[in-house]
Amino acid sequence: MGEIRILVAEDDKEICDLVRRYLEREMYQVDTVTNGEEALRLFQEHTYNLVMLDVMMPKLDGMEVCRQIRAHSNVPIMMLTAKDHETDKVLGLGVGADDYITKPFSINEVIARVKALMRRFLVLGGEGRLADESLQCGEITIDLKTYQVTVRKESVSLTAKEFELLKFFMSQPERVFTKVQLFRQVWGSGYIEDDNTVMVHIRKLRKKIELDPSHPQYIQTVWGIGYKFTGGNNEDR
Repeated sequence: MGEIRILVAEDDKEICDLVRRYLEREMYQVDTVTNGEEALRLFQEHTYNLVMLDVMMPKLDGMEVCRQIRAHSNVPIMMLTAKDHETDKVLGLGVGADDYITKPFSINEVIARVKALMRRFLVLGGEGRLADESLQCGEITIDLKTYQVTVRKESVSLTAKEFELLKFFMSQPERVFTKVQLFRQVWGSGYIEDDNTVMVHIRKLRKKIELDPSHPQYIQTVWGIGYKFTGGNNEDR
């Protein structure tokens, strides 16, 4: 574990020093910064095994830093914030964070969560669920080698964009994505010319994988934010 390197971006120097000391006690290598621009600069220059981001930072906030990191890397990201509203947590997870802890926090809880994230990442080989040859959630299975999709033991034909959309959802279940994030991932652009593009594809995909597309169990709408993929046991709200 001594080779693991962690980047901590926190504009409160006392908190930053506290987290660094405790992480170093666990034999992690730790780099600390106090603003978002510096966090991105260091991330581009070095290889990190985990990133901790304060939401409210000068120059670039933690949400934007997380979004930019996630566009290029699957490194585990933990958000640190003084905010405790549910919407803030959903947005943090939605831009790609893996965990979210609210200040004031127990430093022992922070260390425990860091260890849990590291175990999960190392077990998955640093590539997340896409390291597997297939993805399965509920009664849906995707074969990543043959591009075959099976729903309730029956083969389903998807377009290329529908397949990429479903694969992206299933690779990160329960994570909330905005339409812009989905468009960026599947269409390769951060600019949506037609706001209905993502919604139309999700509607078509629901018709192919849901028992009742008007009450979807897999692709859930998170009102006012975007969509998430669940295990298929929840009703859409």
